[in-house]
Amino acid sequence: MKPVILGVAGGTGSGKTTVVQEIVHRLGPEEVAVVQHDSYYRDRGGIPPAERERINYDHPDALETPLLVEHVRSLLAGRSIDVPVYDFSTHTRTSDVMPLAPRKVVIIEGILVLAEPELRAQMSIRVFVDTDADIRMIRRLRRDMSDRGRTLESVVAQYLETVRPMHLEFVEPSKRYAHVIIPEGGENFVAIDMLVSRIHAIGQGREARPGGTE
Repeated sequence: MKPVILGVAGGTGSGKTTVVQEIVHRLGPEEVAVVQHDSYYRDRGGIPPAERERINYDHPDALETPLLVEHVRSLLAGRSIDVPVYDFSTHTRTSDVMPLAPRKVVIIEGILVLAEPELRAQMSIRVFVDTDADIRMIRRLRRDMSDRGRTLESVVAQYLETVRPMHLEFVEPSKRYAHVIIPEGGENFVAIDMLVSRIHAIGQGREARPGGTE
């Protein structure tokens, strides 16, 4: 059978990764392949570093989504893919790739995955992780400073200039395409239990795959 494709969206710092990790834990890592939309940021190595800092990385155009769509189709067809490796500190792709083999469940995670019609069309289940804006901002601040080497000033400036406006324009409206909305992120174990049960049911052919781009 074709893999069950699960799309997990939500604002920055909403808890998407925690939800995905919990699903992988419940289903077993040997059953699940996870693809991060963030890996498909366009390579900015051809422009000066100062110009890279001014790019709006929260706009859909910052991501090479057509390549991700092609890769998802390959996984659905049973073919392995080479996921790009992106360096957030320099806004460039490295020369490395991450080989990824198809599994029974493929999770596509990212803030904009439900905002892209071609991606939505590949998904069996569409999930939106919904968390208050202040909590999301604090989580992003901690992550960008500790994991990506950003300064407090740069994180706050980016949030106000692009992250928040793009969330309101693209991310939040994409919630209407979700089959399941999970408040409280990875702490909502009831929602995750129901989601895992649905994945099992679809994978075993007991339920139809929702799909569609409505």
